[in-house]
Amino acid sequence: MVYSSRVLALLLAVSISVITTLFLLLMEAHINVMLVGFFISFSVSYLLVFVVLEFLIFREIKKIHKLMEKLKKKELNKISKQKSGILNPLENINEEIFSFAELKQKEIDELKKLEAFRKEFIADVSHELKTPIFAAQGFVHTLLDGAIDDKSVRNKFLKKAAKSLDGLDALVQDLLTLSHIETGQIKMHFETIDLYKLTEEVFDQLEEKAQKRNIKLKIENEPQKVTVYADWQRIFQVMTNLVMNAIKHSFEGGDVLVRFEIGKKSVVTHVRDFGEGIPPEHLPRIFERFYRVDKSRSREKGGTGLGLAIVKHILENHNTKAEVKSEPNKGADFSFKLPRVKPEPGESQD
Repeated sequence: MVYSSRVLALLLAVSISVITTLFLLLMEAHINVMLVGFFISFSVSYLLVFVVLEFLIFREIKKIHKLMEKLKKKELNKISKQKSGILNPLENINEEIFSFAELKQKEIDELKKLEAFRKEFIADVSHELKTPIFAAQGFVHTLLDGAIDDKSVRNKFLKKAAKSLDGLDALVQDLLTLSHIETGQIKMHFETIDLYKLTEEVFDQLEEKAQKRNIKLKIENEPQKVTVYADWQRIFQVMTNLVMNAIKHSFEGGDVLVRFEIGKKSVVTHVRDFGEGIPPEHLPRIFERFYRVDKSRSREKGGTGLGLAIVKHILENHNTKAEVKSEPNKGADFSFKLPRVKPEPGESQD
């Protein structure tokens, strides 16, 4: 800065002293009185002006200058809130700059998180796509190298290649579904639906998969209408993904149970298995894309790693969320809440 508080205080003090002396001169005061008046007014005004300028103005301007320098260097995380005096006239400006820096730092942190998520997502997608492609490619090349002449080997390898490509198709479809839900391209069509009937249809669809592992699918409630306000197709997908997940992670010969807690205003649906369970440290991330508790074992059991992520996003579009409770080797309980629709008067519950 060109001027310091001392220089300005000196100039103002001299000016005030001169004016005071001239005033005394007009009053025809004695020369000694004028000199005393000059020195007293100079001393007092210098001290007062210096204190005001140094502690209320220049010090705060220096703080603001330092903040601006950090803003220029993009060192936003090094900016800390400065304490100012009650009488500080620049306090609001200081706080505004700090608030702006804090907001921008939050935006930068969020962008960094999104960039890290994007990189992780691309790496996960690449890996998930690569696995079935390389598998199918290996089977096809083996056939081309001569194994095609052996009918039994040919059929075996073609079935494996087809299975890998089916897995690839399922992954692409799940990715598209997730992307469409997130971007709002898939609209929810809300209507009154029967969760009990919907669950029975899900069981019919997955019965064969359950039988391969000797797992029984059961609804704990007595047969009845369980009416809620939701999108049939999307809740069907939610239930399919949750029941399929329970089948995959149950012990062979076990049960997968669905239970409805019917309240006055809502219905909580529980999907329970009695399998390997989920360790506590994995529970917060279980609904993330491609997140697997045990990656090697999860891939052996099949699935795209997107089922629970799709569940999460569909339920968020229903203004609710999925919850999970689990203990290792005691299974897992996934649940979600939907608004209940009470039956019309005279309508049967059976």
